[in-house]
Amino acid sequence: MRLYLASRSPRRRELLHQIGIEFDTLISPFEVDETPLAGEAPATYVERVTRAKAAQGLALICERHLIAHPVLSADTTLEVDGEIIGKPDSPSHAESILHRLSGRTHRVITGVAVANRLRCDYVASVSEVRFRPLAQDEIRHYILSGEPMDKAGAYGIQGRAGLFVAHIAGSYSGIMGLPLCETGELLKTFGFSF
Repeated sequence: MRLYLASRSPRRRELLHQIGIEFDTLISPFEVDETPLAGEAPATYVERVTRAKAAQGLALICERHLIAHPVLSADTTLEVDGEIIGKPDSPSHAESILHRLSGRTHRVITGVAVANRLRCDYVASVSEVRFRPLAQDEIRHYILSGEPMDKAGAYGIQGRAGLFVAHIAGSYSGIMGLPLCETGELLKTFGFSF
């Protein structure tokens, strides 16, 4: 079976390949609005955005008259002190985020939705990550690498920022952006086998 991946993330593509899923990438010319709503809880935010990306993928299938395979979408955000921490919008914003994460534990929430014409099912993975204290020079050097700019929380655990991580509790692949255990279980309910 095949599916459509409604994501630009190279990490999600790599993870789907890792578990042997055949897919085509669906890219919309329009981005889903990822602006948090006033007072929105992080878990609610992730579910809303993930489901919106799946719905957008289904609409693209109809518009483009594509074969009706299921659509997989995902979204990842960080939570610190109950606040949603998304992708940095500038190097100085990335620096501010990394200072905030230094020496602390934060939560990484990754939502996954699989949708077809009949239903849209959702699952979330919540992991905890503790950073060791980070020196100012380490943060600046990491930002100069360019790695933090397209990642929730301004870091990628699978890259250079792996040096910052003292402890994780939860799903390593979920922290990367696609929790494989939860994704596999969700795909089984749509007829995929592993």
